[in-house]
Amino acid sequence: MNYVPVFNVDGRITAEGLIQRRDPRLRIALAALFALSCVSLQSLDRLGIMLGLALALALAARLPLGPTIRRMAAMEAFMAVVLLTLPFSIVGSEVFRLGPFVATWQGLGRAAEIILKANAVVLGVFALIGTLEAVTLGHALAALGLPRKLVHLLLLTVRYVSVLRDQYVQLRDAMRVRAFRARASVHGLGSLGWLVGMLMVRSNERASRIQAAMKCRGFKGEFHVLHEMHAGPADWLSAIVFVFVLGWIVL
Repeated sequence: MNYVPVFNVDGRITAEGLIQRRDPRLRIALAALFALSCVSLQSLDRLGIMLGLALALALAARLPLGPTIRRMAAMEAFMAVVLLTLPFSIVGSEVFRLGPFVATWQGLGRAAEIILKANAVVLGVFALIGTLEAVTLGHALAALGLPRKLVHLLLLTVRYVSVLRDQYVQLRDAMRVRAFRARASVHGLGSLGWLVGMLMVRSNERASRIQAAMKCRGFKGEFHVLHEMHAGPADWLSAIVFVFVLGWIVL
């Protein structure tokens, strides 16, 4: 069975590649194994190979370059902080000195290790899981044994987070029309508190209406699926090859 590939966080970006043809359950399991393998490594050489494998997965999934870079940019900002601070936080052989602060080779090595791990894990997860439809992801997680309530919570969150955002935008625009400007004052903080409170009230009202609508349509705590997932020979062969490559890198 072919699965429709979607790389979606509120904006929908399609990407068709070899990975999208694989069984979603195996992709989730392999993503977890890949992340654990990356975290367990400490050798920079092997972590570099892992990052290369993650890049290969991204190419196989045909992730769009621009959106992928933008999504990783938020993490890279944090990694820049790690790179600027960690070399000065670990005792070891001196590399250079900035006043009273001493950068060490050990600190640079640890910073490089963290950066390689983070980039490899995030890019690998983007390629293996980020290209799944939200409904397909929930179905696969349920098939892997995740509690049904957590799966339902995931699906409803993905479905209605944009609705909550629309509520927030509507309230924010209403405040702007009334010439509100966010300031660190009693009035400004109080107004922001009212904004959060009204957002919670409206969200609760919307949730009640959604619950009533679902009950009217016969919802009894179960999302029924039209297609059962089936892992074919190509899926298992791909998984075995991937596990073999991971084992070769780690061991």
